[in-house]
Amino acid sequence: MSNLALFPIVIPLIFAAVLMLFPKNVSMQRIVAIAGVSATLVSALFLFSKVSTDGIQAVTLGSWPAPFGISMVSDMLSVLLVLSSTLVTLFVLFYSIPTIGVKREQSYYYPAVLFLMTGVNGAFTTGDIFNLFVFIEVLLMASYALIVHGGEKPQLRESIKYLLVNIISSALFVSAVAYLYSVTGTLNMADLAVKIPKIEAVGILTVIAVLFLVVFGFKAAIFPLYFWLPGSYFAPPMAILALFGALLTKVGVYAIMRTYTLFFTMNIGFTHELLAIIAILTILAGCIGALAYFDVKKIIIYNIIIAVGVILFGISQMNAAGVEGSIFYLVHDMLIKAALFLLVGILTVIFGTSDLRKMGGLIKSYPLFGWTFLIAAFGLAGIPPLSGFPGKLLIVQGGFEGTHFWGSLVILATSLLVLLSVVRIFIYAFWGEPAKIVTIDRKHYLSMFVPTAILVALTVVLGAGAELFMPFVSDAGEVLLNPSLYIDAVLKE
Repeated sequence: MSNLALFPIVIPLIFAAVLMLFPKNVSMQRIVAIAGVSATLVSALFLFSKVSTDGIQAVTLGSWPAPFGISMVSDMLSVLLVLSSTLVTLFVLFYSIPTIGVKREQSYYYPAVLFLMTGVNGAFTTGDIFNLFVFIEVLLMASYALIVHGGEKPQLRESIKYLLVNIISSALFVSAVAYLYSVTGTLNMADLAVKIPKIEAVGILTVIAVLFLVVFGFKAAIFPLYFWLPGSYFAPPMAILALFGALLTKVGVYAIMRTYTLFFTMNIGFTHELLAIIAILTILAGCIGALAYFDVKKIIIYNIIIAVGVILFGISQMNAAGVEGSIFYLVHDMLIKAALFLLVGILTVIFGTSDLRKMGGLIKSYPLFGWTFLIAAFGLAGIPPLSGFPGKLLIVQGGFEGTHFWGSLVILATSLLVLLSVVRIFIYAFWGEPAKIVTIDRKHYLSMFVPTAILVALTVVLGAGAELFMPFVSDAGEVLLNPSLYIDAVLKE
Protein backbone atom coordinates (compact mmCIF):
# COMPACT_ATOMS: atom_id res chain seq x y z
CA MET A 1 0.00 0.00 0.00
CA SER A 2 1.38 3.43 -0.99
CA ASN A 3 -0.15 6.75 0.05
CA LEU A 4 1.67 8.43 -2.86
CA ALA A 5 -1.51 8.07 -4.93
CA LEU A 6 -3.26 10.54 -2.60
CA PHE A 7 -0.64 13.32 -2.80
CA PRO A 8 -1.72 14.86 -6.18
CA ILE A 9 -5.22 15.20 -4.68
CA VAL A 10 -4.42 16.30 -1.13
CA ILE A 11 -1.71 18.86 -1.99
CA PRO A 12 -3.86 21.14 -4.23
CA LEU A 13 -6.76 20.77 -1.77
CA ILE A 14 -4.61 22.05 1.13
CA PHE A 15 -3.12 24.88 -0.92
CA ALA A 16 -6.59 25.91 -2.18
CA ALA A 17 -7.83 26.14 1.43
CA VAL A 18 -4.77 28.23 2.41
CA LEU A 19 -5.28 30.57 -0.56
CA MET A 20 -8.78 31.43 0.65
CA LEU A 21 -7.32 33.06 3.79
CA PHE A 22 -5.79 36.10 2.01
CA PRO A 23 -7.68 36.77 -1.26
CA LYS A 24 -6.64 40.44 -1.59
CA ASN A 25 -2.88 39.81 -1.44
CA VAL A 26 -2.32 39.20 -5.16
CA SER A 27 1.44 38.58 -5.05
CA MET A 28 1.04 35.95 -2.30
CA GLN A 29 -1.87 34.38 -4.18
CA ARG A 30 0.36 33.95 -7.24
CA ILE A 31 3.34 32.58 -5.30
CA VAL A 32 1.34 30.12 -3.18
CA ALA A 33 -0.75 28.89 -6.16
CA ILE A 34 2.34 28.22 -8.30
CA ALA A 35 4.07 26.59 -5.31
CA GLY A 36 1.04 24.34 -4.75
CA VAL A 37 0.84 23.21 -8.38
CA SER A 38 4.62 22.73 -8.53
CA ALA A 39 4.49 20.56 -5.38
CA THR A 40 1.66 18.57 -6.96
CA LEU A 41 3.75 18.09 -10.11
CA VAL A 42 6.70 16.81 -8.04
CA SER A 43 4.44 14.35 -6.19
CA ALA A 44 2.96 13.21 -9.53
CA LEU A 45 6.48 12.58 -10.87
CA PHE A 46 7.33 10.49 -7.79
CA LEU A 47 4.06 8.58 -8.26
CA PHE A 48 4.86 8.05 -11.96
CA SER A 49 8.27 6.64 -11.00
CA LYS A 50 6.68 4.34 -8.39
CA VAL A 51 4.03 3.02 -10.81
CA SER A 52 6.55 2.46 -13.63
CA THR A 53 8.87 0.43 -11.34
CA ASP A 54 6.47 -1.30 -8.91
CA GLY A 55 3.23 -1.51 -10.93
CA ILE A 56 -0.28 -0.40 -9.97
CA GLN A 57 -0.51 1.45 -6.64
CA ALA A 58 -3.73 1.01 -4.66
CA VAL A 59 -4.71 2.38 -1.26
CA THR A 60 -8.05 1.69 0.47
CA LEU A 61 -9.04 4.43 2.91
CA GLY A 62 -9.88 3.87 6.56
CA SER A 63 -8.00 0.55 6.80
CA TRP A 64 -11.06 -1.22 5.44
CA PRO A 65 -10.31 -4.02 2.98
CA ALA A 66 -11.45 -3.57 -0.62
CA PRO A 67 -14.21 -3.55 -1.76
CA PHE A 68 -15.67 -2.19 1.53
CA GLY A 69 -13.34 0.79 1.83
CA ILE A 70 -12.98 3.53 -0.79
CA SER A 71 -10.12 2.56 -3.09
CA MET A 72 -7.77 5.03 -4.76
CA VAL A 73 -5.87 3.42 -7.62
CA SER A 74 -2.94 4.74 -9.65
CA ASP A 75 -2.15 2.69 -12.72
CA MET A 76 -0.11 3.99 -15.64
CA LEU A 77 -3.16 5.54 -17.37
CA SER A 78 -4.22 7.37 -14.21
CA VAL A 79 -0.75 8.72 -13.44
CA LEU A 80 -0.12 9.85 -17.04
CA LEU A 81 -3.35 11.88 -16.95
CA VAL A 82 -2.59 13.30 -13.49
CA LEU A 83 0.85 14.38 -14.75
CA SER A 84 -0.64 15.95 -17.90
CA SER A 85 -3.40 17.80 -16.03
CA THR A 86 -0.93 19.16 -13.46
CA LEU A 87 1.47 20.33 -16.19
CA VAL A 88 -1.34 22.09 -18.03
CA THR A 89 -2.54 23.79 -14.83
CA LEU A 90 0.98 25.06 -14.07
CA PHE A 91 1.36 26.67 -17.52
CA VAL A 92 -2.14 28.16 -17.34
CA LEU A 93 -1.27 29.74 -13.98
CA PHE A 94 1.84 31.36 -15.48
CA TYR A 95 -0.31 32.62 -18.38
CA SER A 96 -2.99 33.88 -15.96
CA ILE A 97 -0.65 36.28 -14.14
CA PRO A 98 -0.44 38.84 -17.01
CA THR A 99 -3.89 38.17 -18.50
CA ILE A 100 -6.60 37.35 -15.95
CA GLY A 101 -6.66 40.77 -14.25
CA VAL A 102 -6.13 41.85 -10.63
CA LYS A 103 -9.89 42.09 -9.94
CA ARG A 104 -10.35 38.40 -10.77
CA GLU A 105 -7.18 37.44 -8.90
CA GLN A 106 -8.60 39.09 -5.77
CA SER A 107 -11.88 37.17 -6.16
CA TYR A 108 -10.71 33.63 -5.33
CA TYR A 109 -9.48 32.80 -8.85
CA TYR A 110 -6.46 30.77 -7.71
CA PRO A 111 -8.33 28.75 -5.04
CA ALA A 112 -10.96 27.86 -7.66
CA VAL A 113 -8.25 26.64 -10.06
CA LEU A 114 -6.69 24.44 -7.37
CA PHE A 115 -10.07 23.04 -6.30
CA LEU A 116 -10.69 22.23 -9.97
CA MET A 117 -7.33 20.45 -10.09
CA THR A 118 -8.24 18.50 -6.93
CA GLY A 119 -11.42 17.22 -8.59
CA VAL A 120 -9.70 16.36 -11.88
CA ASN A 121 -6.83 14.46 -10.24
CA GLY A 122 -9.26 12.70 -7.89
CA ALA A 123 -11.47 11.60 -10.78
CA PHE A 124 -8.42 10.15 -12.57
CA THR A 125 -7.31 8.28 -9.43
CA THR A 126 -10.44 6.92 -7.76
CA GLY A 127 -11.23 3.21 -7.90
CA ASP A 128 -14.84 3.62 -6.78
CA ILE A 129 -17.69 4.61 -9.12
CA PHE A 130 -19.54 6.70 -6.50
CA ASN A 131 -16.32 8.44 -5.51
CA LEU A 132 -15.91 9.28 -9.20
CA PHE A 133 -19.24 11.10 -8.94
CA VAL A 134 -17.99 12.96 -5.85
CA PHE A 135 -14.77 14.13 -7.52
CA ILE A 136 -16.65 15.18 -10.67
CA GLU A 137 -18.92 17.28 -8.44
CA VAL A 138 -15.85 18.87 -6.81
CA LEU A 139 -14.44 19.89 -10.20
CA LEU A 140 -17.89 21.03 -11.37
CA MET A 141 -18.36 23.29 -8.34
CA ALA A 142 -14.98 24.88 -9.04
CA SER A 143 -15.91 25.22 -12.72
CA TYR A 144 -19.20 26.95 -11.77
CA ALA A 145 -17.15 29.57 -9.93
CA LEU A 146 -14.69 29.95 -12.81
CA ILE A 147 -17.25 30.16 -15.63
CA VAL A 148 -18.93 33.20 -14.02
CA HIS A 149 -15.70 34.66 -12.67
CA GLY A 150 -15.72 38.38 -13.41
CA GLY A 151 -19.50 38.50 -13.84
CA GLU A 152 -19.60 39.67 -17.46
CA LYS A 153 -22.97 39.41 -19.22
CA PRO A 154 -22.04 36.59 -21.71
CA GLN A 155 -20.57 34.57 -18.84
CA LEU A 156 -23.73 34.85 -16.75
CA ARG A 157 -25.95 33.94 -19.72
CA GLU A 158 -23.94 30.87 -20.75
CA SER A 159 -23.36 29.74 -17.16
CA ILE A 160 -27.10 29.09 -16.76
CA LYS A 161 -27.00 26.58 -19.62
CA TYR A 162 -23.79 25.02 -18.24
CA LEU A 163 -25.28 24.74 -14.76
CA LEU A 164 -28.56 23.19 -15.94
CA VAL A 165 -26.85 20.60 -18.15
CA ASN A 166 -24.52 19.52 -15.37
CA ILE A 167 -27.28 19.35 -12.75
CA ILE A 168 -29.30 17.09 -15.05
CA SER A 169 -26.30 14.90 -15.89
CA SER A 170 -25.36 14.66 -12.19
CA ALA A 171 -28.90 13.54 -11.34
CA LEU A 172 -28.64 10.91 -14.08
CA PHE A 173 -25.25 9.87 -12.69
CA VAL A 174 -26.70 9.21 -9.23
CA SER A 175 -29.58 7.25 -10.79
CA ALA A 176 -27.16 5.17 -12.89
CA VAL A 177 -25.03 4.44 -9.81
CA ALA A 178 -28.15 3.37 -7.89
CA TYR A 179 -29.23 1.02 -10.72
CA LEU A 180 -25.73 -0.44 -10.90
CA TYR A 181 -25.61 -1.02 -7.15
CA SER A 182 -29.08 -2.62 -7.12
CA VAL A 183 -27.92 -5.20 -9.70
CA THR A 184 -24.34 -5.83 -8.52
CA GLY A 185 -24.30 -4.94 -4.81
CA THR A 186 -20.98 -3.09 -5.10
CA LEU A 187 -19.52 0.21 -6.35
CA ASN A 188 -15.83 -0.67 -6.23
CA MET A 189 -14.66 -0.75 -9.86
CA ALA A 190 -12.43 -3.82 -9.43
CA ASP A 191 -15.23 -5.66 -7.62
CA LEU A 192 -17.66 -4.67 -10.39
CA ALA A 193 -15.25 -6.21 -12.90
CA VAL A 194 -15.41 -9.47 -10.93
CA LYS A 195 -19.18 -9.56 -10.34
CA ILE A 196 -20.64 -8.33 -13.65
CA PRO A 197 -19.45 -11.32 -15.74
CA LYS A 198 -21.23 -13.63 -13.26
CA ILE A 199 -24.60 -11.88 -13.65
CA GLU A 200 -26.93 -13.43 -16.21
CA ALA A 201 -29.13 -10.35 -16.64
CA VAL A 202 -27.11 -8.98 -19.56
CA GLY A 203 -30.04 -6.92 -20.82
CA ILE A 204 -30.37 -4.73 -17.72
CA LEU A 205 -26.58 -4.36 -17.48
CA THR A 206 -26.53 -3.19 -21.11
CA VAL A 207 -29.18 -0.57 -20.32
CA ILE A 208 -27.10 0.60 -17.33
CA ALA A 209 -23.98 0.74 -19.54
CA VAL A 210 -25.81 2.93 -22.06
CA LEU A 211 -27.10 5.15 -19.23
CA PHE A 212 -23.51 5.65 -18.04
CA LEU A 213 -22.52 6.46 -21.63
CA VAL A 214 -25.17 9.21 -21.63
CA VAL A 215 -23.95 10.52 -18.23
CA PHE A 216 -20.29 10.59 -19.22
CA GLY A 217 -21.27 11.72 -22.72
CA PHE A 218 -22.64 14.96 -21.26
CA LYS A 219 -19.29 15.54 -19.53
CA ALA A 220 -17.21 14.52 -22.57
CA ALA A 221 -19.44 16.40 -25.10
CA ILE A 222 -20.18 13.50 -27.46
CA PHE A 223 -22.79 13.62 -30.23
CA PRO A 224 -25.57 14.76 -29.73
CA LEU A 225 -24.87 15.89 -26.14
CA TYR A 226 -22.24 18.52 -27.01
CA PHE A 227 -24.81 21.33 -27.62
CA TRP A 228 -23.92 23.12 -24.36
CA LEU A 229 -20.16 23.25 -24.93
CA PRO A 230 -19.48 25.85 -27.68
CA GLY A 231 -21.42 28.65 -25.98
CA SER A 232 -20.38 27.83 -22.41
CA TYR A 233 -16.68 27.57 -23.23
CA PHE A 234 -16.77 30.73 -25.38
CA ALA A 235 -17.80 32.96 -22.45
CA PRO A 236 -14.98 32.85 -19.85
CA PRO A 237 -11.49 34.45 -20.18
CA MET A 238 -8.88 32.60 -22.21
CA ALA A 239 -6.90 31.19 -19.26
CA ILE A 240 -10.08 29.60 -17.86
CA LEU A 241 -11.08 28.41 -21.34
CA ALA A 242 -7.66 26.72 -21.72
CA LEU A 243 -8.21 24.86 -18.43
CA PHE A 244 -11.73 23.81 -19.41
CA GLY A 245 -10.76 22.78 -22.95
CA ALA A 246 -7.74 20.78 -21.81
CA LEU A 247 -9.16 19.09 -18.71
CA LEU A 248 -12.93 19.02 -18.20
CA THR A 249 -14.10 17.01 -21.21
CA LYS A 250 -11.14 14.65 -20.68
CA VAL A 251 -12.59 13.54 -17.33
CA GLY A 252 -15.72 12.34 -19.16
CA VAL A 253 -13.56 10.66 -21.82
CA TYR A 254 -11.46 8.95 -19.13
CA ALA A 255 -14.61 7.72 -17.34
CA ILE A 256 -15.87 6.10 -20.57
CA MET A 257 -12.43 4.59 -21.22
CA ARG A 258 -12.23 3.10 -17.73
CA THR A 259 -15.79 1.75 -17.43
CA TYR A 260 -16.04 0.44 -21.00
CA THR A 261 -12.81 -1.55 -20.69
CA LEU A 262 -12.93 -2.65 -17.04
CA PHE A 263 -16.48 -3.86 -16.41
CA PHE A 264 -18.99 -2.87 -19.12
CA THR A 265 -17.70 -5.61 -21.44
CA MET A 266 -20.59 -8.09 -21.15
CA ASN A 267 -22.20 -7.07 -24.47
CA ILE A 268 -19.44 -5.55 -26.60
CA GLY A 269 -21.34 -6.30 -29.82
CA PHE A 270 -23.90 -3.64 -28.83
CA THR A 271 -22.26 -1.19 -26.40
CA HIS A 272 -18.94 -0.75 -28.20
CA GLU A 273 -20.60 -0.72 -31.63
CA LEU A 274 -22.80 2.11 -30.34
CA LEU A 275 -19.71 3.88 -28.96
CA ALA A 276 -17.93 3.62 -32.33
CA ILE A 277 -20.91 5.08 -34.23
CA ILE A 278 -21.34 7.93 -31.73
CA ALA A 279 -17.59 8.64 -31.90
CA ILE A 280 -17.68 9.04 -35.69
CA LEU A 281 -20.79 11.25 -35.53
CA THR A 282 -19.02 13.37 -32.88
CA ILE A 283 -16.02 13.85 -35.21
CA LEU A 284 -18.27 14.88 -38.11
CA ALA A 285 -20.29 17.31 -35.97
CA GLY A 286 -17.09 18.89 -34.64
CA CYS A 287 -15.69 19.32 -38.17
CA ILE A 288 -18.84 21.12 -39.32
CA GLY A 289 -18.56 23.57 -36.42
CA ALA A 290 -14.81 24.12 -36.86
CA LEU A 291 -15.27 25.04 -40.53
CA ALA A 292 -18.47 27.07 -40.07
CA TYR A 293 -17.11 29.86 -37.86
CA PHE A 294 -14.73 32.77 -38.37
CA ASP A 295 -14.16 33.17 -34.65
CA VAL A 296 -10.79 31.78 -33.54
CA LYS A 297 -12.12 30.68 -30.14
CA LYS A 298 -15.07 28.83 -31.68
CA ILE A 299 -12.80 27.04 -34.18
CA ILE A 300 -10.58 25.60 -31.42
CA ILE A 301 -13.62 24.84 -29.22
CA TYR A 302 -15.14 22.67 -31.95
CA ASN A 303 -11.79 20.92 -32.31
CA ILE A 304 -12.26 19.75 -28.68
CA ILE A 305 -15.34 17.84 -29.87
CA ILE A 306 -13.44 16.30 -32.81
CA ALA A 307 -10.69 15.00 -30.50
CA VAL A 308 -13.24 13.43 -28.14
CA GLY A 309 -14.64 11.43 -31.06
CA VAL A 310 -11.19 10.30 -32.21
CA ILE A 311 -10.22 9.06 -28.72
CA LEU A 312 -13.49 7.22 -28.13
CA PHE A 313 -13.31 5.54 -31.54
CA GLY A 314 -9.95 4.03 -30.57
CA ILE A 315 -11.36 2.73 -27.27
CA SER A 316 -14.39 1.20 -29.01
CA GLN A 317 -12.08 -1.11 -31.01
CA MET A 318 -10.93 -2.97 -27.88
CA ASN A 319 -7.61 -3.95 -29.49
CA ALA A 320 -4.05 -3.02 -28.52
CA ALA A 321 -3.49 -0.51 -31.35
CA GLY A 322 -6.78 1.32 -30.80
CA VAL A 323 -6.50 1.53 -27.01
CA GLU A 324 -2.84 2.57 -26.97
CA GLY A 325 -3.56 5.14 -29.68
CA SER A 326 -6.41 6.58 -27.60
CA ILE A 327 -4.20 6.91 -24.52
CA PHE A 328 -1.39 8.62 -26.45
CA TYR A 329 -3.87 10.90 -28.23
CA LEU A 330 -5.58 11.80 -24.95
CA VAL A 331 -2.30 12.98 -23.38
CA HIS A 332 -1.40 14.82 -26.60
CA ASP A 333 -4.79 16.52 -26.76
CA MET A 334 -4.63 17.80 -23.18
CA LEU A 335 -1.32 19.52 -23.93
CA ILE A 336 -2.04 20.75 -27.47
CA LYS A 337 -5.50 22.15 -26.66
CA ALA A 338 -4.13 24.14 -23.74
CA ALA A 339 -1.31 25.45 -25.96
CA LEU A 340 -3.67 26.41 -28.79
CA PHE A 341 -6.11 28.23 -26.51
CA LEU A 342 -3.23 30.19 -24.97
CA LEU A 343 -1.91 31.04 -28.47
CA VAL A 344 -5.37 32.14 -29.58
CA GLY A 345 -5.58 34.21 -26.39
CA ILE A 346 -2.43 36.11 -27.41
CA LEU A 347 -3.96 36.65 -30.87
CA THR A 348 -7.12 38.17 -29.40
CA VAL A 349 -5.07 40.46 -27.14
CA ILE A 350 -2.96 41.72 -30.07
CA PHE A 351 -5.91 42.31 -32.44
CA GLY A 352 -8.46 43.23 -29.77
CA THR A 353 -10.94 40.80 -31.38
CA SER A 354 -11.47 37.09 -31.98
CA ASP A 355 -12.96 37.63 -35.45
CA LEU A 356 -10.63 36.22 -38.12
CA ARG A 357 -11.93 38.66 -40.73
CA LYS A 358 -10.53 41.58 -38.71
CA MET A 359 -7.03 40.08 -38.52
CA GLY A 360 -4.06 39.98 -40.90
CA GLY A 361 -0.37 40.53 -41.54
CA LEU A 362 0.89 39.65 -38.07
CA ILE A 363 3.83 37.53 -39.31
CA LYS A 364 5.80 40.73 -40.05
CA SER A 365 5.71 42.02 -36.48
CA TYR A 366 5.49 38.70 -34.57
CA PRO A 367 7.29 36.07 -36.71
CA LEU A 368 8.24 33.69 -33.86
CA PHE A 369 4.68 33.75 -32.56
CA GLY A 370 3.39 32.93 -36.06
CA TRP A 371 5.62 29.92 -36.61
CA THR A 372 4.92 28.66 -33.08
CA PHE A 373 1.20 28.77 -33.87
CA LEU A 374 1.78 26.87 -37.14
CA ILE A 375 3.70 24.12 -35.30
CA ALA A 376 0.85 23.78 -32.80
CA ALA A 377 -1.69 23.71 -35.65
CA PHE A 378 0.23 20.94 -37.44
CA GLY A 379 0.44 19.03 -34.14
CA LEU A 380 -3.32 19.24 -33.70
CA ALA A 381 -3.92 17.94 -37.22
CA GLY A 382 -1.51 15.01 -36.73
CA ILE A 383 1.26 15.98 -39.14
CA PRO A 384 4.35 13.77 -38.50
CA PRO A 385 6.55 13.87 -36.49
CA LEU A 386 4.43 16.00 -34.14
CA SER A 387 2.47 14.61 -31.18
CA GLY A 388 -0.88 14.21 -32.93
CA PHE A 389 0.53 11.70 -35.39
CA PRO A 390 1.48 8.57 -33.34
CA GLY A 391 -1.82 8.38 -31.45
CA LYS A 392 -3.97 8.97 -34.52
CA LEU A 393 -1.95 6.45 -36.55
CA LEU A 394 -2.51 3.76 -33.91
CA ILE A 395 -6.24 4.57 -33.68
CA VAL A 396 -6.58 4.26 -37.47
CA GLN A 397 -4.62 1.00 -37.34
CA GLY A 398 -6.97 -0.25 -34.60
CA GLY A 399 -9.98 0.49 -36.82
CA PHE A 400 -8.48 -1.41 -39.74
CA GLU A 401 -7.59 -4.36 -37.50
CA GLY A 402 -11.12 -4.42 -36.08
CA THR A 403 -14.45 -4.30 -37.87
CA HIS A 404 -14.67 -0.51 -38.28
CA PHE A 405 -12.35 0.24 -41.18
CA TRP A 406 -14.91 2.81 -42.36
CA GLY A 407 -14.34 4.75 -39.13
CA SER A 408 -10.59 4.84 -39.79
CA LEU A 409 -11.27 6.24 -43.26
CA VAL A 410 -13.45 8.98 -41.73
CA ILE A 411 -10.70 9.87 -39.24
CA LEU A 412 -8.13 10.11 -42.05
CA ALA A 413 -10.45 12.30 -44.15
CA THR A 414 -11.43 14.56 -41.27
CA SER A 415 -7.76 15.08 -40.33
CA LEU A 416 -7.57 17.20 -43.49
CA LEU A 417 -10.59 19.22 -42.31
CA VAL A 418 -8.93 19.75 -38.91
CA LEU A 419 -5.80 20.95 -40.69
CA LEU A 420 -7.89 23.28 -42.84
CA SER A 421 -9.68 24.75 -39.82
CA VAL A 422 -6.47 25.70 -37.98
CA VAL A 423 -4.38 26.66 -41.03
CA ARG A 424 -7.24 29.03 -41.89
CA ILE A 425 -6.45 30.87 -38.64
CA PHE A 426 -2.77 31.04 -39.62
CA ILE A 427 -3.50 32.37 -43.11
CA TYR A 428 -6.07 34.97 -42.00
CA ALA A 429 -4.20 36.21 -38.91
CA PHE A 430 -0.58 36.12 -40.05
CA TRP A 431 -0.72 36.72 -43.82
CA GLY A 432 -2.44 39.25 -46.04
CA GLU A 433 -2.80 42.96 -45.42
CA PRO A 434 -1.74 44.05 -41.92
CA ALA A 435 -4.76 44.80 -39.76
CA LYS A 436 -4.95 47.29 -36.92
CA ILE A 437 -3.31 45.88 -33.80
CA VAL A 438 -3.27 46.88 -30.14
CA THR A 439 0.14 48.07 -28.95
CA ILE A 440 1.23 45.89 -26.03
CA ASP A 441 4.29 46.17 -23.83
CA ARG A 442 7.05 43.69 -24.82
CA LYS A 443 7.39 42.44 -21.24
CA HIS A 444 3.63 41.80 -21.12
CA TYR A 445 3.78 39.98 -24.46
CA LEU A 446 6.70 37.78 -23.39
CA SER A 447 4.99 36.89 -20.10
CA MET A 448 2.14 35.45 -22.21
CA PHE A 449 4.23 33.96 -25.01
CA VAL A 450 7.04 32.22 -23.09
CA PRO A 451 4.90 29.73 -21.07
CA THR A 452 2.81 29.07 -24.20
CA ALA A 453 5.90 28.42 -26.35
CA ILE A 454 7.31 26.03 -23.73
CA LEU A 455 4.01 24.11 -23.74
CA VAL A 456 4.14 23.87 -27.56
CA ALA A 457 7.76 22.67 -27.28
CA LEU A 458 6.63 19.92 -24.87
CA THR A 459 4.12 18.69 -27.47
CA VAL A 460 6.93 18.59 -30.06
CA VAL A 461 9.05 16.52 -27.64
CA LEU A 462 6.09 14.18 -27.08
CA GLY A 463 5.76 13.61 -30.82
CA ALA A 464 9.43 13.47 -31.80
CA GLY A 465 10.23 11.27 -28.80
CA ALA A 466 7.16 9.05 -29.15
CA GLU A 467 9.32 5.92 -29.10
CA LEU A 468 10.53 6.85 -25.59
CA PHE A 469 6.96 7.37 -24.32
CA MET A 470 5.34 4.35 -25.97
CA PRO A 471 6.46 1.79 -23.31
CA PHE A 472 4.47 3.77 -20.71
CA VAL A 473 1.48 4.04 -23.05
CA SER A 474 1.71 0.26 -23.69
CA ASP A 475 1.70 -0.36 -19.91
CA ALA A 476 -1.43 1.77 -19.58
CA GLY A 477 -3.08 -0.03 -22.51
CA GLU A 478 -2.24 -3.44 -21.07
CA VAL A 479 -4.18 -2.66 -17.88
CA LEU A 480 -7.23 -1.56 -19.91
CA LEU A 481 -7.14 -4.66 -22.11
CA ASN A 482 -6.32 -7.05 -19.26
CA PRO A 483 -8.60 -6.02 -16.34
CA SER A 484 -7.26 -8.84 -14.12
CA LEU A 485 -4.13 -6.71 -13.52
CA TYR A 486 -6.30 -3.93 -12.09
CA ILE A 487 -8.52 -6.34 -10.15
CA ASP A 488 -5.57 -8.13 -8.52
CA ALA A 489 -3.88 -4.87 -7.55
CA VAL A 490 -7.01 -3.58 -5.79
CA LEU A 491 -8.62 -6.64 -4.25
CA LYS A 492 -5.37 -8.30 -3.17
CA GLU A 493 -3.88 -5.03 -1.92
